[in-house]
Amino acid sequence: MAKKFITIDGLEKLKEELNYLKTLKRQEISKRIQNAKELGDLSENAEYSEAKEQQALNESRIAELEETFKNAETIDDRHSKSNVVNIGSTIKVKNGKIERTLTIVGSNEADPSEGRISNESPLAMSFLGHKVNDKVEVETPKGKMTYLILNIS
Repeated sequence: MAKKFITIDGLEKLKEELNYLKTLKRQEISKRIQNAKELGDLSENAEYSEAKEQQALNESRIAELEETFKNAETIDDRHSKSNVVNIGSTIKVKNGKIERTLTIVGSNEADPSEGRISNESPLAMSFLGHKVNDKVEVETPKGKMTYLILNIS
């Protein structure tokens, strides 16, 4: 599996989620299964079936997170000072009269509504390796757009 980039803060959030899923969530599901078993016939017990489904989903997410940790490459976005756009960089760009601030993060942390774009996205890939005052052309569904990089932090 390919390396997945993740910030230190993102890694901490995933560790917290994994801990929650392995401890509290597993206990909660286990209690639900036990309570459902006490109701009797399991073949027609909707509560039991639902609890088992939740258990499967929980275990699947745990496995997914553990796989992410195995293939994660941490990027330190708190101290990234570079004159070139890299994964972890926060950049200020201008398109026409519109200025945007974007942070390039790993795909697990992407949230475009908050300006966190995946390093695998065409937009982020277009910015990687560029410097302040570079004009970057990005192919979008609406056609080519040109961005001017104003700042990198």
